[in-house]
Amino acid sequence: MADVAEARAHVRHVRIAPRKVRIVVDLIRGKDVRDAEAILRHTPKRASAVVAKLLKSAVANAQHNYDMDPRDLYVHAVWVDGGPTLKRIHPRSRGQAFSIFKRTSHISVVLRPKHNS
Repeated sequence: MADVAEARAHVRHVRIAPRKVRIVVDLIRGKDVRDAEAILRHTPKRASAVVAKLLKSAVANAQHNYDMDPRDLYVHAVWVDGGPTLKRIHPRSRGQAFSIFKRTSHISVVLRPKHNS
């Protein structure tokens, strides 16, 4: 497995909840890079812009670092991990305080050439 060339890209501390990002990420897993870009361009979710930028970065890494052809790449793996949670207090009636958790995400993409899969 070490001989298979792959390009990676990561983005951390994205201020979107992981479960919302996973909806978008599941759409492109296993797809060709061009198809994945088209899917993300037409997905009406806030996370799709972040994932599209990350995919573009992974393609640039593949071209620049490994001399891979971007037309030959597919999304081998993509996953979302939870980042640090920002904890906020929302005041309620009679002096109560309710907690608000503003969740963050770490997103990772791995691209591989089709002929090696």
